Amino acid sequence: MKNILKLLFIAFILTSTVSAQQLNLRDITSGKYYAWGVNPVTSSADGESYFQADKNSKKIIKYSYKTGLPIDTIFDVDRARECKIESFQGFLISPDEKRLVVYTDHEPIYRHSFKANYYYYDVRRNLLRKLTENKEKQSIPTFSRDGRMLAYVIDNNIWLAKFDYDTESQITKDGEIGKIINGATDWVYEEEFATTRLMDFSADNKLLAFVRFDETEVPMYSMQMYGNQLYPYAQTFKYPKAGEKNSKVTCNVFDIDAKTIRTMNIPGDMEYIPRIEFLPTGDELAIMTLNRDQNKFDMYLANARSSVCRSILREENQRYIDSELIKYIQFFDNQFIYVGEKSGYTHIYLYDKTGVMQKQLTTGNYDVTEFLAIDPATKTVFYQAAEDSPLQRAIYKVDMVKGIKTKLSTNVGTNNATFSKNGKYFINSFTNLSTPRLTSVHDATGKTLRVLEANEQLKSTLAGLTLPQKEFITVKSADGRDLNALIIKPANFDPSRKYPLVMTQYSGPDSQSVTDAYSMDWTDYLANQGFIVASVDGRGTGARGEDFRKCTYMNLGIYESDDQVAAAKYFASLPYIDGSKIGIWGWSYGGYNVLMSMSRGNGTFRAGVAIAPVTDWRYYDTVYTERFMRTPQQNMTGYDAGSPIKLANKLEGNLLLVHGSADDNVHFQNTMEYSSALINANKQFDMFVFTDKDHSIRGANNRAYLYEKVIKFFKEKM
Repeated sequence: MKNILKLLFIAFILTSTVSAQQLNLRDITSGKYYAWGVNPVTSSADGESYFQADKNSKKIIKYSYKTGLPIDTIFDVDRARECKIESFQGFLISPDEKRLVVYTDHEPIYRHSFKANYYYYDVRRNLLRKLTENKEKQSIPTFSRDGRMLAYVIDNNIWLAKFDYDTESQITKDGEIGKIINGATDWVYEEEFATTRLMDFSADNKLLAFVRFDETEVPMYSMQMYGNQLYPYAQTFKYPKAGEKNSKVTCNVFDIDAKTIRTMNIPGDMEYIPRIEFLPTGDELAIMTLNRDQNKFDMYLANARSSVCRSILREENQRYIDSELIKYIQFFDNQFIYVGEKSGYTHIYLYDKTGVMQKQLTTGNYDVTEFLAIDPATKTVFYQAAEDSPLQRAIYKVDMVKGIKTKLSTNVGTNNATFSKNGKYFINSFTNLSTPRLTSVHDATGKTLRVLEANEQLKSTLAGLTLPQKEFITVKSADGRDLNALIIKPANFDPSRKYPLVMTQYSGPDSQSVTDAYSMDWTDYLANQGFIVASVDGRGTGARGEDFRKCTYMNLGIYESDDQVAAAKYFASLPYIDGSKIGIWGWSYGGYNVLMSMSRGNGTFRAGVAIAPVTDWRYYDTVYTERFMRTPQQNMTGYDAGSPIKLANKLEGNLLLVHGSADDNVHFQNTMEYSSALINANKQFDMFVFTDKDHSIRGANNRAYLYEKVIKFFKEKM
């Protein structure tokens, strides 16, 4: 009996040890608890199948959406004739699906853009060859509508390959680094309009439209790069800071047969061209523009042969146009979809080709958060919305004729969908606070056809961990409004104890940190180290209507910091939080708001960590900054009031500044100038620099090192 009891006791101890396994920070930063999705897919033209690379990036396989079964292997590096590559890093399929390009030797330019060595593959001939004999790498390959030509950019010039004739020719010859860019985009367009390509073929394949950037007068920014070498070197690029000169842009059309280039005559006070696109038929080109203040959006239809432009849509806003919505404009059957904020919330509208609004397709006091697809045959529009809660996302469809709306997603939380052409099928990615990503395939009625990834192994791993407790709550803003918040408590939370609190936030315009979605981050580890962690989405954040997200206009940093201070004071009133030990953390805009909150909070925060912070909006780029603040010349008062540098003498609490020295986005200059202001104000602070690291400070080891330093700082300074 004693032996049996002893064995049972040992078994109990072992079981308890397994069930009580603690979180490890380096497991978190290495991605051990990452919820996997599926490799990107490309829909076929008929919407019945999709193309996907295999896990080894050696094959491109065509699958049926309906059955999930492979239909064909359209490319295989081991079987393609004259193939000299062992694998590829990505691919692009022609509209007729008879040709494709794959690339290797990916070389980043900025955050999204890259150049690479591209290879052209003829599916019917099973033959692979280099796209060009040019020794320089290529970028943004763009197929013609019939798939028989491909335009691409080399050293800021556009080249054209004609596959039927096995020829290539140079279309533009004025491209020059730091001066002229053809077809591709400059730094600020890539970062703030999220586009790296402004180039498109006409429906009849006879014309190629492209935007030309003249960045000659844009000021140059220089970053010191160290690179473990004896003499550092300067990396330079054109970067327009608030109030400075932007690239001069024109929209041009190349006539492929005549070999001539025409410049489109765009009227009005146009500063930006964030998108161009030929209509599905004919030779009319849609040109979408914004003025410099970004409060006027114009869409023109240009006759690509005469260069004459006529306005079909103008949208004006007393604050600013949300440029994210421009990407959702879609033409079909002499009509187009437009997503706008006319009602005070983001909704979908139907226009005819002349620019006359026919009807509003979605209504209500909620935001449509993404336009997803349209099926012209059934007159159905598919979209994502935050109708049930700003914390959640669901997938819907609406009948354009009858106005009948149907919710397609059934799981409550965050649903993201990628639709096939014409909306016949979609791949849905679902998650909520307690559920890692579930990826599944559905038909247009919402019916589940199969599950692609359920992350069962991750669920099993999580079940064996001692995880902190998470819950959503609401707190009051500085002006008394309800704010969404997430609070994380230690796994062994004791309500009779008083815990130090760390508030994490981003707070930027139209952002959200508090959503009903799974995550496992350094904050989970921090909570189990004996901290309460809280995140609050203050005024200016997203999915709560236009007035809520745009109320910070012309005054960035004021309402956002007021709300973090108000939330901190509320948390300090809770019996289990030590009001004398409250810290705040943030990255990028979040880092900026750390500095604003510590400077305007009258000692509310005992410690703060600001990573890659903006310290004065004069140092940030034109498009983002001026959208929310206008130029320094127009809004000097707002720039000064929202400048941590100007408020350096008011900083209270222990501060850790962290920055990557090669940050091309929020320049290291921000931290250097701010540190000088703190020294001049006789404010003690700590600072750490990641050599040659960019805005993201990537890498598992770098992230682990960073978070270990942050956690140690909070433990010592609070």
